[in-house]
Amino acid sequence: MMTSTIFLSLLLALLPCVQSEITLIQPEAETGHPGGSLSLTCKTSGFNLGSSSMYWIRQVPGQGLEWIVYYYSSSSNNYAPAIKDRFTASKDTSNNIFALEMRSVKIDDTAIYYCATSIRWGHKLIFGSGTKMDVVPRQKSIVKPKLSAFYPPKSSSKDAVQAAVCLASDFFPKDISLQLAFGDKPKANVTRPSVLKPDE
Repeated sequence: MMTSTIFLSLLLALLPCVQSEITLIQPEAETGHPGGSLSLTCKTSGFNLGSSSMYWIRQVPGQGLEWIVYYYSSSSNNYAPAIKDRFTASKDTSNNIFALEMRSVKIDDTAIYYCATSIRWGHKLIFGSGTKMDVVPRQKSIVKPKLSAFYPPKSSSKDAVQAAVCLASDFFPKDISLQLAFGDKPKANVTRPSVLKPDE
């Protein structure tokens, strides 16, 4: 009986040392627009978020990993110059969420963003699955074209070559397909690509 009691006491003493599996869950993808704001989240479990060092690390397409945030608390943190004053990390310990608020995002901020933690100083980092963040230009709304028709003056000559002009303006996208009809003659389809530069 004494042996069983000692074994049980040892087992109970060891239980607090057994760590739960550490998980860092991130959304798969987020999309933003230049000058806008985004929020990335990292749901944590298996460790005490409040007393742990946390990191945000990103990987721009075709490049290596780039550290951008170290965060322990609101008074103990560090930000990379490229995102300082635009990005703000925070911990929501009641919901076990490590977040990154992103303001004035740029196309250059497009990357995969990983949250990470190190349970003890000097230990290897444990990474989340990563969130693919794309910052893309806003698409302009479709604008119907303004159409103006110009007809040639009447001619008494049957052999005279005449032309009618249809002017389309102030529309988007800048590719257009026009359908022309002259009296009872069959309709003609005319497609014209943009005559403007791509950034206009």
